[in-house]
Amino acid sequence: MESHGRDDAKGPVLHIVVVGFHHKKGCQVEFSYPPLMPDEGHDSNLLPEEWKYLPFLALPDGAHNYQEDTVYFHLPPLTADMKCVYGVSCYRQIEAKALKVRQADVTRETVQKSVCVLSRVPLYGLLQAKLQLITHAYFEEKDFSQISILKELYDHMNGSLRGSTLEGSQVYLGLSPRDLILHFRHKVLILFKLILLEKKVLFYVSPVNRLVGALMTVLSLFPGMIEHGLVDSSHYRPKSSVSEDLSLVESISGAEEFVSVSVTDIANTTLELEVEETVQPAAESLSSGNSTEGDNHLLKPPSRTSPDSSESDWETLDPSVLEEGGAKEASEGKETGLEQLQDAFDSKPGTPITVQPQAAGGQGGVTQGLLSGLEEDQYGLPLPIFTKGYLCLPYMALQQHHLLSDVAVRGFVAGATNILFRQQRHLSDAIVEVEEARIQIQDPELRKILSLTTADLRFADYLVKHVTENRDDVFLDGTGWEGGDEWIRAQFTLYLHSLLSSALQQDNERLLADYGAPFIAAWKISHNYRVWYSNKHPAMTAITPGSVQNSERGKKIGNAMMTTSRSVVQTGKAVGQSVGGALTSAKSAMSSWFSTLAQPAAVTPPASPEPATEVKP
Repeated sequence: MESHGRDDAKGPVLHIVVVGFHHKKGCQVEFSYPPLMPDEGHDSNLLPEEWKYLPFLALPDGAHNYQEDTVYFHLPPLTADMKCVYGVSCYRQIEAKALKVRQADVTRETVQKSVCVLSRVPLYGLLQAKLQLITHAYFEEKDFSQISILKELYDHMNGSLRGSTLEGSQVYLGLSPRDLILHFRHKVLILFKLILLEKKVLFYVSPVNRLVGALMTVLSLFPGMIEHGLVDSSHYRPKSSVSEDLSLVESISGAEEFVSVSVTDIANTTLELEVEETVQPAAESLSSGNSTEGDNHLLKPPSRTSPDSSESDWETLDPSVLEEGGAKEASEGKETGLEQLQDAFDSKPGTPITVQPQAAGGQGGVTQGLLSGLEEDQYGLPLPIFTKGYLCLPYMALQQHHLLSDVAVRGFVAGATNILFRQQRHLSDAIVEVEEARIQIQDPELRKILSLTTADLRFADYLVKHVTENRDDVFLDGTGWEGGDEWIRAQFTLYLHSLLSSALQQDNERLLADYGAPFIAAWKISHNYRVWYSNKHPAMTAITPGSVQNSERGKKIGNAMMTTSRSVVQTGKAVGQSVGGALTSAKSAMSSWFSTLAQPAAVTPPASPEPATEVKP
């Protein structure tokens, strides 16, 4: 059996794992196929040191409060030739008295388990759709020793996903920018710019499926980010011993005491970042970026360094990469970074229109970036934000808390459900409280840099207007375009293209004022902008500088949208396939597969996943 995993090592799915909660040992791996440790059996509890947090990620903190939940998480690579490992976990609990076979170690009234897929490809929603049905069937057996269905799942997923391309609607299943904008409204643009600046951003909400949905939906606004931009997003080192992890739990009370004092001291400056407060005249915006206090605090080692981090990997970037682009602004900046991939509207006239967008259509595809190490399009996107120690952790377990202050971690976009993360505000630059659609930023200088300009607000109004004025029934069959999910992503692609083009105009204050001169100055000293600027991107010559709403290109694309919209509606009615349709297709495929199993179970597919964010009326 062990060799079976090695033979399939190149398949998209690496392992199927079952994690359970033991009344004495806590969260632990109960089954893995192929075995996580090559020399161990399928039922071994042993883990590679790099994946020691897997049980706590798959079975999240506070899971007992929910009947079921879904988790997206990232694991570090095990070898030099591996990239980020993408995990999807489906959690459920069942009453112990309902089990047909009750094992001796089941002493509690409920049994809690998660079924996980560890994958090479970031197809979160697609993996979730398949995994939900399997998890349901596994629990319906009421005998957790029946593992044949899990082995079948491994073979089925590797067979069906092998050769899958990272483009089209399958990448974005379950991620809804419409719901995000309906919930956060203008603040979505603040989140977008915050990540471009490579700040320490923490999302907070329960349950986990809402958390990871909101976080990954924000990242999906950056073209190509999910497809190609996260491969280096989980390069971190775990603590060397369990005792170090437990020391955090032992010191919680002291940490809370420290935080309470800190928050009190800065109560007058800790304000909610509201859009109404962000409108500034251009002159004020220009003058607000002159302070140098704390500008490069992320470039300095913290006072308490990680025991495992003697040198920061991100500091080893070749100096030639950083020679240009932002050197003279170094005294003004806040470090920054993010990026996106492809322009959905520059496709060749002859390109057929389909409901599933062509991620690289008409742009010559993607090529390996010489400096970023990522697969890039002709615009140099996605931007290398999640590289060199800037992490993306959709869900973060309490045992990973040390990463927030690790000297080797220069920043992060992370999600948490444990209140301890939110209480320790001094470890994050921004805390995004998803439930209240609130972004809390303590640094007044960073609030000024992120203030939305008049042009920014016009762009945000344009998005909100089109999303709120289009009725939901337009999108039920996937035939809607303007105001729909793909339309929103296309708008942010255009915004990023225009932002990049405007940033190249060194002395044009009017263009820079559209995005905020302080923001541009801060972004130019970020890692992602410097790497992007140091290379040539031929397609950028076709981009007209200026805000999205003001540029001629924006007007032309607006007209093109209307034509495309009509075509998409007709194509959608003919093809009948959409994000929702693809999700249904994925579940239908799994249901058909169930009928071929030796031991068919009465499986009732669960309801469709919840929207990425809760929409409030």
